[in-house]
Amino acid sequence: MTNNGLFAVSALDGRYSDQLDGLGSIVGEGALIRYRIIVEAAWLLHLSLIKPSILELSHNILSHLETLSKGNVPKDASAKVKAIERTTNHDVKAVEYWLRDSLTELGATSAVLSHIHFACTSEDINNLAYGLMIRDLRDKVILPTFDGLIGQLSTLAMGLKNTAMLSRTHGQTASPTTMGKELAVFAWRLNRQRTSLASQEILGKFNGAVGNFNAHSAACPNLNWPEISREFVESRLGLAWNPLTTQIESHDGFVEFMTTVRLFNTILIDFVRDMWGYISLGYFTQKVVAGEVGSSTMPHKINPIFFENAEGNLGVASSLMSHFSDKLPISRWQRDLSDSTVLRVTGTAVGHSLLAWKSVLRGLDRILANPSKMQEDLNGAWEVLAEPVQTVMRRYGVVDAYERLKAATRGEAVVTKEMIHKAINGCQEIPESERTRMKAWTPASYVGIAARLVDDFVPKVRL
Repeated sequence: MTNNGLFAVSALDGRYSDQLDGLGSIVGEGALIRYRIIVEAAWLLHLSLIKPSILELSHNILSHLETLSKGNVPKDASAKVKAIERTTNHDVKAVEYWLRDSLTELGATSAVLSHIHFACTSEDINNLAYGLMIRDLRDKVILPTFDGLIGQLSTLAMGLKNTAMLSRTHGQTASPTTMGKELAVFAWRLNRQRTSLASQEILGKFNGAVGNFNAHSAACPNLNWPEISREFVESRLGLAWNPLTTQIESHDGFVEFMTTVRLFNTILIDFVRDMWGYISLGYFTQKVVAGEVGSSTMPHKINPIFFENAEGNLGVASSLMSHFSDKLPISRWQRDLSDSTVLRVTGTAVGHSLLAWKSVLRGLDRILANPSKMQEDLNGAWEVLAEPVQTVMRRYGVVDAYERLKAATRGEAVVTKEMIHKAINGCQEIPESERTRMKAWTPASYVGIAARLVDDFVPKVRL
C-alpha cells in the first residue's frame, strides 16, 4: 500500500488495493474514458463504410481509427480527456474534443472532423462503453475467477466424497451425508450461475437523443438507420442490439447481469457460513502459518477470517447490486441523470465481490479435513438410524413403525446402539435376515448414495 492508500476514502483503494491490482484498468474512470474513445472511433469508422457513402477517410485516418476501435488507445489519452473536461464540464464532449484534436494532428479534413459524434447523444456512447466494460469484466475477471473457485470446490468435493459426516437440520442431528456431497451441492449451484452469466446478452443501443433516430433521419433520410445501428452494435462492437429505448439504454440487461452475480454471491454466503460452522465443529482444521496471530490475547486461536471477510464483502457487493435492480430500470420520462451516478459504482460492487471470491479461495487453501472428528460425532448419534429402521418396518407392513421408533428415541439424552438394536429385535414382523442386515448398520454407513452423486454430477461442472 502506498502512502496515498493510507488515506484513501474507499477501502478498495486503500487497505485492499494490492488485492485488486488490474481491476481499475477495466472499471476505473480512465477505463471508462478509454471505452468511450473506442466507441467514438468505431462509430466514425463505421460511418465511412455506409453505402451509399456519406464519409471518406484517408488511409492514415482509417488506420488510426481502426487502432483506437480495437482498444489500442494511447496511455495518456484519459488524462488529456480529463483535462479537457475541466473546461467542458461534460465527460463525453471531452472525449469528442480529444478525438477531434487527435485526428487534426493527422491532417483530417473538416468533413471528417464534423462527423465525429455524428447524430449521437452522450448516452449512445456511454451505454456502449459500459457494455464493453461489462463484457471485459465478465470475460477477463469474473468468469476466470468463478472457474477457479468452482474448480477448487469441485476437487475438494471429489476428495471427500466418501468422508461421512453427521448432518444437521434445524441445528439438530439428522441423517448422515458425506462432506464431499455437501460441497458438491455448492459447486453445482455456483456453476449454474456461471453458465447463466456466460450466456447472458450484454445490450447496447445507438439511436439518438430519444431513441427515434431523429437527427439521423434529418441529415440522411434515405438511409436505413436501424439496420446501420444494429450492424454497428452487433458486428463492430460485439454487443446485443436493443432496438427500442428512450434516450438511455434501459439497463435491463445490466441488471440481469448483476442479478446473476448477486445470486452467485448469495449462494457463496451460504457456503462460507457453512464452512465457518464446519470449522467451529472441528470438521476442518486450518493450517498454521508462521508469524500469523489469531487474537491479541488468546495465542491459540486460528480464526476462519477468510470466510468471514468473504461474507462481509459479499454482503456489501450484494447490497449495491440490489440497488442496481431497484434503481436502474427506472428513469423519469425519456431520461434523468440518476442512473449515471449509480452506474459509476459498478467497479465498487465488482471490487468487493472480487475481494470475497479471492478470500474464499484463500480460505479453501488453508483448510484440512478432519475425518476423525466427523467420525466421533457420528459415533455419538445413533438416533439417526431411527429413520432407516422405521422405513424398513414400513416396507414390511408395520403401520406404527414411526411411532415405535419415536418412543424409542425421541427426547432421550443419549440414544445408543443397544437402544436401536432393541427396537430392531422387537419388530418380529421383519424377517430375521433383514434384522441381521439392519443391525450391521452404523451412523457412518448410513449415507445413501452420496459418493455416487458426487461421481455422477461433479464431473459435469468445471474442474
